[in-house]
Amino acid sequence: MNELLSTEIYAGRTLGDFISLEFLVSIFGNILSAIVVLVVGFIIAGWVARRIRGLADKHKRLDDTLFDFLSNIVRYVIIGLSFLIVLNTFGIQTTSLVAVIGAAGLAVGLALQGTLSNVAAGVMLIFFRPIKIGDFVQINAEMGTVKAINLNFTELASVGNVQIIIPNSEVWGNTITNYSAYDTRQAEWTFGVGYSADLDLTEQVIRETITSDPRFLAEPGPTIKVTALGASSVDFLVRAWVPRTEFFGYWKDMNREVKLALDRAGIDIPFPNRTVHIVKDD
Repeated sequence: MNELLSTEIYAGRTLGDFISLEFLVSIFGNILSAIVVLVVGFIIAGWVARRIRGLADKHKRLDDTLFDFLSNIVRYVIIGLSFLIVLNTFGIQTTSLVAVIGAAGLAVGLALQGTLSNVAAGVMLIFFRPIKIGDFVQINAEMGTVKAINLNFTELASVGNVQIIIPNSEVWGNTITNYSAYDTRQAEWTFGVGYSADLDLTEQVIRETITSDPRFLAEPGPTIKVTALGASSVDFLVRAWVPRTEFFGYWKDMNREVKLALDRAGIDIPFPNRTVHIVKDD
C-alpha cells in the first residue's frame, strides 16, 4: 500500500520539481567554498615554504638542502589538508579515503622497495648532514666534490670534473670520508736521506723549509722524526698542519721545496741500489 502511494506521489513530476532554489544555493556555495579553501591553501603553502627557505638564505651557516626538503614537506602537507577540507565540505567521508590511500601506499611501497630505500637514506642524509654541498668526500672508491643531495641519489664531481651519481642507500650504508669536515688538516711526507747524511742538519733543513711557507700553521707544531732505517735510506716522517683549503697545494709544493733544500745543503737523497758479487765456479 505504501509503495503504491509513493509511486503516485512521484508520478508525473519532472527533475525541476526536485531541484529547489535552496539546493542550488547549497551546491554553488559548496563549490565556492571549495575554490576559496584551495586557493587559500595554495597561497598559505607557498608563503610558508618561502619563509622556510628564507631562513637558510638569511643564515648562511644553515644547510640549503635541509630547508628545501622541509619547505617541500610543509607545502605538500598544507595542500593535502586543504583537499581534505574540500572533501568534507561535500560530505565525503575522508576516513575511508585515508584508509584506501594507506593501502595503496603500502602496495606501492612493496613494489618500490629499492627506490624507497634510497628515499629513506636521502632523508637521513638531509637531516643528519654527514656531508654537505661543497664538501670534498670519498664514498667507497669514489672521490669528489658534493654537488647535490636529492632524495634518490647524491651527485659528486670528480677531480677531473666528471659527474658521479651514487644511490643514497650506498652513501648512507657505507663509510664516508669527509675531507672538508674540519678547518685544518695535517699534511704528511716521508723523506729518505743517505746513511752518511748529518741527521741534525737534515732535520733543520726540513723544518726551515716547511715552516717558512705562509700556509704553515704554527700551532700545533710540526713533527719531524726518524721512523725507519731502510735498505738504502734513513727515513724521516714529517707532518705539518695547514688550513683545509690550502692542503693540496701546500703538500705538493713541499715535496719540491724540501728536495731543492736538501740538494742545496749537500744532503744526498738515495735511490735503491743493489751490489752484485760474481763468484766464478772452478
